[in-house]
Amino acid sequence: MKIKPLTKEQLTISIDRLTRFKDPEIKYLRVFKDIITNNLIEPKIKKQELDNMDYDELKRIAETIINSSFNENNNDFFINQKLYDYENSLFNLNENTKKLLKNKINYKKIIEILPENIPNNLKWFKTLANQTPVEQSFGYPIQTIILCEGITEEILLPKFSQICDFDFNKYGIHILSAGGKNQVVKYFYNFADKLKIPIFILLDNDAQSNLMEIEPKLREIDKIHLLKSGEFEDLLPNSLIIKTLKYATQNISLAPIEDLENCPSKVEFLENFFKHRGLHEFKKSEFAQLVKENITDINDVSPEIIEIIKEIKGTKVPS
Repeated sequence: MKIKPLTKEQLTISIDRLTRFKDPEIKYLRVFKDIITNNLIEPKIKKQELDNMDYDELKRIAETIINSSFNENNNDFFINQKLYDYENSLFNLNENTKKLLKNKINYKKIIEILPENIPNNLKWFKTLANQTPVEQSFGYPIQTIILCEGITEEILLPKFSQICDFDFNKYGIHILSAGGKNQVVKYFYNFADKLKIPIFILLDNDAQSNLMEIEPKLREIDKIHLLKSGEFEDLLPNSLIIKTLKYATQNISLAPIEDLENCPSKVEFLENFFKHRGLHEFKKSEFAQLVKENITDINDVSPEIIEIIKEIKGTKVPS
């Protein structure tokens, strides 16, 4: 084979993609095929040939290309086994996926060339080189999945939980926003068949029909919480919203904040507030980031959010 070695940037990107939370068969196939397409000079392999290739052969070519980027061979597959064990602890692996995971990639050398500024999954990956266990602090290995509807929950729940002395990173809690209640159902149906770890599902109050779709597939280890009213923004204490608005507007044009007490939907209030104060369009993700910056103590956490966090704490990885 004639090979173009991967650059440090290519190696970092590839390992980043391989260590994210995603179906291992999908991510390994995609990364291996990309490496072969971009870095195998001869023989040229067509896309259709790659798609039909035996997994063992695909793995062999990809690991050869990766390892050719280093000047020394690797006979220590301690990290490879750790990665295999980790993915096997999360997912029900089929035999083809096991072939992809049982590779001889020189992960030890890749760890040595990783830059300083890397995402949490790669920081955790670097700890795999240690022979002794390292205290968890990066959210990996993942032990529980939280599946929610929107970005507000994804941004704010970890912060609220931290205030309640339950650090998601320390306990391997991984939160995913599905992008709507119907998407939550699709995600859950896929996860319930593939995952070995607990799934905590958080739904807005208007998702009763979706709750009924999910319940027949709930496993003993899974939990579901339907908000008592409204959506997640409605759980935010009024005092926290007002504090955030003052922070966002530097105390300019705040009246009439008293409307917040009587408005049935806090999202509706915020949309009107931003519109009538000549501010930019209200966007949930941007507002959630502002709220996050203003959460300081337990008084900023509503009773139902505390209840949700207690329920999340109650999820357990099966033994």
